[in-house]
Amino acid sequence: MESEHLKRLEAKEADHIPAILSEFNTKNADLLVFDSFRTDNQWHELWLAIFGILEDQKLSHLHTQCLNTVRILTRDEFSLQTNYIEHEVNTLLKLARIEASSLKLPATPDELKQQERQEPQLEPSQAQSEVIAEALKCLCNLVYQNSDCRRQCLRQHCLDAILKRVASSMRHPCALEYYDMKLLFLLTALEPAARSRLQIDLNGLTYMTKWLDDKLGEDSVGDEQLNIICELLKVMFNVTSAPDKSPNEYEIQSLHLTGVLRELLLRFGDMATDKDRAVVTHAINLLTNISGSCLTELTLRCSNAEIESLKEREQDKEKDGEKDTEAGAKAKPRKCCSLCFEKRNVRSLDVLLRYLRQSLAQQEAEASSHELLSPVLTVLVKCARSDRVMRHYLRQEILPPLRDVSQRPEIGQELRNHLCRFLTLPAMILRDLSAELLFVLCKEDVGRMIKYTGYGNAAGLFAKRGILDCRRVEGADYSSDSEDSDTEEYKQQQQGINPVLGCVEPRGRSHLDEISEEQKEYEAMQLVNLIEQLRQGGIVKPALIDRDGRPQPLEHILQLQEELPQQQLDQKRKT
Repeated sequence: MESEHLKRLEAKEADHIPAILSEFNTKNADLLVFDSFRTDNQWHELWLAIFGILEDQKLSHLHTQCLNTVRILTRDEFSLQTNYIEHEVNTLLKLARIEASSLKLPATPDELKQQERQEPQLEPSQAQSEVIAEALKCLCNLVYQNSDCRRQCLRQHCLDAILKRVASSMRHPCALEYYDMKLLFLLTALEPAARSRLQIDLNGLTYMTKWLDDKLGEDSVGDEQLNIICELLKVMFNVTSAPDKSPNEYEIQSLHLTGVLRELLLRFGDMATDKDRAVVTHAINLLTNISGSCLTELTLRCSNAEIESLKEREQDKEKDGEKDTEAGAKAKPRKCCSLCFEKRNVRSLDVLLRYLRQSLAQQEAEASSHELLSPVLTVLVKCARSDRVMRHYLRQEILPPLRDVSQRPEIGQELRNHLCRFLTLPAMILRDLSAELLFVLCKEDVGRMIKYTGYGNAAGLFAKRGILDCRRVEGADYSSDSEDSDTEEYKQQQQGINPVLGCVEPRGRSHLDEISEEQKEYEAMQLVNLIEQLRQGGIVKPALIDRDGRPQPLEHILQLQEELPQQQLDQKRKT
């Protein structure tokens, strides 16, 4: 900026300021490197000149332009660190109307509404809303760049002011709501103290859940509203990532939140647009922080099931001679929900599975990171562990009864095939989540796991849990009312299935059929000697399964032969 322009800004020449700032903002709209501004202390002088205008109420019509300039200057992390800006931050907080307030935030949204009726607030004009939004943009940059600014915002109780504005019944422009959430997200992401205060002191999760519920209750939700919902879900994820409240109080909040997230999944579950998919993504991320006991709220009792129970009660009354005609009228059959499973509406689970399928297709097409799949797998594992009906439905969709066992479990495009491929991945998070999901759907039954995945794919899970000897998992608590899932096609091919591969192994010509027993014995001893050489060289470590179900290294390869009779006896007992 020319020195003459800077002097006019410092002198607050109102006639020239709009043209000077318009030229500066247009020229530096995408500026990220500020080396030229650090010569002759130009950055600091421009900073002070702009804030001199912002603090002058007579020049309020220029504040939006000035804040655009401030937003550009706040990209310079070095200058923010080397200059004292506490006074300017307070000015921005005041312009954004989130400075320290003497009014205490009520404990619940209902109390806030009562307070608003007693002390009504004036709704800001369009010009004032633009100034507030621009000031929030500047604060977002400052909070992201400067730790001192973050702590100053917390000292000024800006969390209280933002939460009060968000939860108020007053309508605000979408831009203002969006940057309120953006600032709240940055504070809760970068400052652990902000998460604790928002959750414990301000009861923020209750306020934000109510606000999210109100957003979902609107007839139409445009792209701007979807952006706001995404930012809100991100803030709630930060707050719930490390819950500090008592377990009972947090569970009550989580139950309500899960119910609202269920409605969100049902509304945007079609994922027709990228915005809808983004909302579902953030909702799934938030569900990973919810305890498994609360995830039962994802499914509801079907309306048809309620009618059936009403009919049963009506029949009992008829037997007793106490027929209620009004109840009989209400008990007329009507169409059940579109996705009814064991008298429960499982459409939200269907949305999760549809999201998983789309993510798998996208991951293969774009070779994206495997960790992008971990949130939805985490939620599915929690659902399968927490509720019998959800586990049954997920098993039906992921592990349907086997019919064609001619191919290995990891070959194909079904969910089971994808998850079996993940079992041998080097990506530990995705591998472990896939293994746990499949194992839980198999009720932690080793034989059933081998049936659906093959022993080779599941060996890593078995080794980790100490069940390589295929023993039953102790402490597994599952219902025993599941029916036999073997199909006729599977039973016909069952004898030819190789349990290690998990499929029927085509019989080929064996080279051992053409050699004598003496040659077989000689080749076996040669193999023993070669393995012993590898063991002595430290290349491999042959092992046996000990009583704990874990591999135990051998001192000599011939120990395998000593254990052979016991292994054969154990196999006979199993059969």
